[in-house]
Amino acid sequence: MSMTTTQQPLLQLRTARADEGEAQRKLDALRALLREMGGIVIGYSGGVDSAFLAKVAQEELGERAVAVVALSESYAEREKEAALELAERIGIRLHAVRTNELENEHYAANPTNRCYYCKEELFVHLKRVSDDTGIPHIAYGAIADDLGDHRPGATAAQEYGARAPLQEVMLWKTEIRLLSKGLGLPTWDKPSLACLSSRIPYGTPVTADLLTRLDRCEEFLHDQGFRQVRVRHHDTIARIEIDRAEFARVLEPGVSDAIVARFKELGYTYVSLDLAGYKSGSMNAHLAGH
Repeated sequence: MSMTTTQQPLLQLRTARADEGEAQRKLDALRALLREMGGIVIGYSGGVDSAFLAKVAQEELGERAVAVVALSESYAEREKEAALELAERIGIRLHAVRTNELENEHYAANPTNRCYYCKEELFVHLKRVSDDTGIPHIAYGAIADDLGDHRPGATAAQEYGARAPLQEVMLWKTEIRLLSKGLGLPTWDKPSLACLSSRIPYGTPVTADLLTRLDRCEEFLHDQGFRQVRVRHHDTIARIEIDRAEFARVLEPGVSDAIVARFKELGYTYVSLDLAGYKSGSMNAHLAGH
């Protein structure tokens, strides 16, 4: 996806260190926006952004703030459990819904706009909760960083009238982490999340069995103490992305042998380490502008 002239200077701010005063001003603007909205139904995953939005919305709107967690095969089991626990800690009203994006042939075929069909499924459920509760607005956790990225889900958001309050006040990830720490959220330094389908190359069909396999591979790496991980699926090859700082440890004989054995047990013939290290959205590398 090519970037507009407006988006290019915005993206230069991605790596800028968060200014506490500016972040606080944006938080005040977010609080004012939420009060003006009067009620909000949030697509909630328990990640850095949606957890922050849920926390601030609960503080400002109380019972008029509802978090909706979508349960499906593409949602890692560890993340689901953590999200449910955090919602209880935040104190926000929580609805758990079952989404069936894998039953949509367009999603399962894994085109480059796969995320459109996922978000479409999510927003159908958010709209239903909105109608049932009489709460007027549905929202999701898009942020300023997402403006120049490959985000087909934004199209679905526009079609369903979903708001992105964090993006509306131009909050960047670095600012959200800073503010989350101040609010006592344990997600302030949590690694970035993405659905398990993002581990599969576009054009390779998404199946429940494959998602389960990827979830178990990443679960094993987490159990070994690795924090930021992705296991990318390439037919018989599992390509591991971790932070470069952890390369030495993953290559220790006892660790690497255990990883290879477990991944082969789960169905992979070869296990590789990506020397570029972890990179969010690396499956988009072949798309224009990436």
